[in-house]
Amino acid sequence: MDDAGLDSNGHAFRNAKEMWREEIGLGERVEEDATSAPAAKRHAWYRKGISYWQGVDASVDGVLGGYGHVNEADLKGSEAFLKPLLIDRFGNERRHLVALDCGSGIGRVTKNLLLRHFNEVDLLEPVSHFLDAARENLAPEGDMKEDVHMAVNFFCLPLQEFTPEIGRYDVIWIQWCIGQLPDDDFVSFFKRAKVGLKKNGFFVVKENVAKTGFVLDTEDSSITRSDLYFRDLFKQCGLYVHSSKDQKGFPAELFAVKTYALVFDKPKGGRNKKIRYKPGPIKEPRRS
Repeated sequence: MDDAGLDSNGHAFRNAKEMWREEIGLGERVEEDATSAPAAKRHAWYRKGISYWQGVDASVDGVLGGYGHVNEADLKGSEAFLKPLLIDRFGNERRHLVALDCGSGIGRVTKNLLLRHFNEVDLLEPVSHFLDAARENLAPEGDMKEDVHMAVNFFCLPLQEFTPEIGRYDVIWIQWCIGQLPDDDFVSFFKRAKVGLKKNGFFVVKENVAKTGFVLDTEDSSITRSDLYFRDLFKQCGLYVHSSKDQKGFPAELFAVKTYALVFDKPKGGRNKKIRYKPGPIKEPRRS
């Protein structure tokens, strides 16, 4: 993957390597320590992203970048994608299912989607006031029943610092947050997170996709990658695309949104078709 890209100020890059070298010093030194220039750049990249989201209201409209009205379409599209996957991977037999919601924000996806299908859901979110809101939104109500579906753990950590409990999860759901990770941390995260999946477990990645190459948002330190860019990184992670689907019903001015199911075993036959993408502006939903 060597496509050109640009940032939200219109600055063009010949390729992603050039952009990451400028943004975080990737490739400037073979070994980076805590005091090196590349390490300082990487720290600044993440600090800027967290700082941006710390200034955002802990509401549906806030976490969806002012597009709170896409909430219903988003959840409907996600459920249509998830339900057949659960049957395909785990069968119809009833079992205790556990999910991890990465970039969980205020618990929007956990409350309105994941808790409908999973007995336990853990939330991972680095912005503390979002996670506080999630605890309130997901607090158990009334008497607890044996078959209650509930949020269990609330981890206030960024993706690049998180390692899951071995074999805890059936599904790791990653929505509108993986764009905060540079390519090397992207690959490292998935390689660490793979140990957290049970047999037949899978990842779901739901993200904005650029038409070609990438678009760097300098305001919140995030990158929108193209479908080809994503697939190249998935390959580096040792993952296969089991299935993928375009989100429908979003405003035309937004980036296209695509959902991927990622597995360890190579799917039989060709399930995915090439998709034509429409360009859009920089601003878009970025948290769950």
